[in-house]
Amino acid sequence: MTCSEETPSFRLAYVPGVTPAKWVRVWNERLPDVPLTLVGVSAAEAPDMLRDGAADAGLVRLPVDRTALSAIPLYTETTVVVVPKDHLVAAVDEIAVADLADEIVLHPLDDTLDWERPPGLPANERPATTADAVALVAAGIGLLVVPQSLARLHHRKDLTYRPVTDAPASRVALSWPEDETTDLVEEFIGIVRGRTVNSTRGRAKPQAQAQDRSAKGKRAETGGARRKPAAGGRSATGRSAGKKTDGKSAGKNPRSGSGGRSAGRGRPRRRS
Repeated sequence: MTCSEETPSFRLAYVPGVTPAKWVRVWNERLPDVPLTLVGVSAAEAPDMLRDGAADAGLVRLPVDRTALSAIPLYTETTVVVVPKDHLVAAVDEIAVADLADEIVLHPLDDTLDWERPPGLPANERPATTADAVALVAAGIGLLVVPQSLARLHHRKDLTYRPVTDAPASRVALSWPEDETTDLVEEFIGIVRGRTVNSTRGRAKPQAQAQDRSAKGKRAETGGARRKPAAGGRSATGRSAGKKTDGKSAGKNPRSGSGGRSAGRGRPRRRS
């Protein structure tokens, strides 16, 4: 027997260097009945995967084709140069592109930086991947300029990295097919933008609104009970509104029943 409706699911592509763990954790808390599947993909292949429908959304590196894909920029990465720990660059806090003019700088085929002209001296061959280029840096063949997250991803004990102040920067974005902005895509957009469960769009919102209405109702009940006078005329201050006193209340004259001297019984005037 087959089900007439498929179980909802969400496929999220992500490129090397991007860590979606914090957003996946929030997703699992808010939508435990909708499994999220992570799909690792290279930066070059990510746009095609989204266009082909192999993923519902993706954490990609800009630029992407905006005629077919929507994209929300999330953050911009620092660009760094990866060098051996005993290299001169390791002795400074940061460098400029001009400081690499006399160095062999590797430019892998999967480079994600938009160079007008790559820095330094070119190597005899371009490495196929960033991982291959990192291995060549460790072998003393050259240096490598990459987004900081990729330097961390391919970390080695014998290498370090330093910021390059004027190099192109890589921007990470959430992207999805423009004509496939589903409720689940809207949910993930809300998560990466930091919306709370009460403001997130899509299927989780009605439940959140119901919880919010329930909480407001409870506050109204408890708050109203404190402000409402109790039976017997007791006021908000706890005093009884109609309770008799012993005549010693402030401003009261027990004989006259009013404040001060009795009206019309002042000191008699002396006759002239």
